[in-house]
Amino acid sequence: MAAFSVAEARNHLSEVIDRALAGEEVIVTRHGQPVVEIKPLQKPLKRMTQDGIEWLKSRRVGRIMPSLDAAALVSQLRDENERH
Repeated sequence: MAAFSVAEARNHLSEVIDRALAGEEVIVTRHGQPVVEIKPLQKPLKRMTQDGIEWLKSRRVGRIMPSLDAAALVSQLRDENERH
């Protein structure tokens, strides 16, 4: 774990960032107390493609697609309730 005071972190920002990117835990302290952890951002997720969706559908187990979407189901339930 690397700890830097606010002044050290400011003066050596490139080094602080490089160490965090290398996987080291980097903490910034103020008056000797840890206040901030610097760590890399997570890599963004890839967008789902139609091929990916088809791959998921082909491997789905035990689930049946509903015959009604949510809005139609709510309408049907509301209509049934009004008839009774």
